[in-house]
Amino acid sequence: MLERAVTYKNNGQINIILNGQKQVLTNAEAEAEYQAALQKNEAKHGILKEIEKEMSALVGMEEMKRNIKEIYAWIFVNQKRAEQGLKVGKQALHMMFKGNPGTGKTTVARLIGKLFFEMNVLSKGHLIEAERADLVGEYIGHTAQKTRDLIKKSLGGILFIDEAYSLARGGEKDFGKEAIDTLVKHMEDKQHEFILILAGYSREMDHFLSLNPGLQSRFPISIDFPDYSVTQLMEIAKRMIADREYQLSQEAEWKLKDYLMTVKSTTSPIKFSNGRFVRNVIEKSIRAQAMRLLMGDQYLKSDLMTIKSQDLSIKEEASGSV
Repeated sequence: MLERAVTYKNNGQINIILNGQKQVLTNAEAEAEYQAALQKNEAKHGILKEIEKEMSALVGMEEMKRNIKEIYAWIFVNQKRAEQGLKVGKQALHMMFKGNPGTGKTTVARLIGKLFFEMNVLSKGHLIEAERADLVGEYIGHTAQKTRDLIKKSLGGILFIDEAYSLARGGEKDFGKEAIDTLVKHMEDKQHEFILILAGYSREMDHFLSLNPGLQSRFPISIDFPDYSVTQLMEIAKRMIADREYQLSQEAEWKLKDYLMTVKSTTSPIKFSNGRFVRNVIEKSIRAQAMRLLMGDQYLKSDLMTIKSQDLSIKEEASGSV
């Protein structure tokens, strides 16, 4: 909370006690400093509230939410230490995201970009998404240039490389190694100018790190993104439906839950696309509902909003490409 005690003096100066610290300033200086401090305080609370609001919209991900708050706290306390003239330790904030498809890795990367921009850790906070083909070239020297160009685009923001382990799949002679070496060099040279996030399946990422032992220490923050439970997938479905101003009938809700239980129990975790799978099912059901209403010439508000059981024309597919 911002506290200000003001004492006016005859010489046009003001004694100000701002959060317990006494200063003597002119009227104009005093008002300008107070307004700046007030804005800073409001921005601080605004950032925290905004980030917590956005995180509350994400189903599950408790470890990730805890990690984000810890990073926020560390950055904020460092700012307070700087204000008191104490040493401020700079830390690399490069990250490793481990999890199966559709578990929210890209969504969280965008959220982190926004948080770091608001807290002046990143100058832009934008997200550049990339995969092996965006980094690896076709001849010697091409890969390093492509990787440098991508890093240049990422400066001030986040470079998010999905399926990062694919960079090591070709062995020593593969150009992917050149991409890794270039990334490592720029992680050091431009350590606080951009943030690199490597993402992918947990097992493959662990194997990737074992092949490149020097990489582990360069990514101080590692966040696991577990698969969603059926209950969490249903919560995601309901939120997606509500966001689009639809609703599931009771029968449709039962049918969807049964379907998710079946698919989850019969599909390999690395082939099941979690939230993405749910989104595909929901979007297909909305198209089916539109066709049903068109054929029946029914356009009451309740008709337009309700997804019925027959709209969920779901197949026993595992991959999420419904």
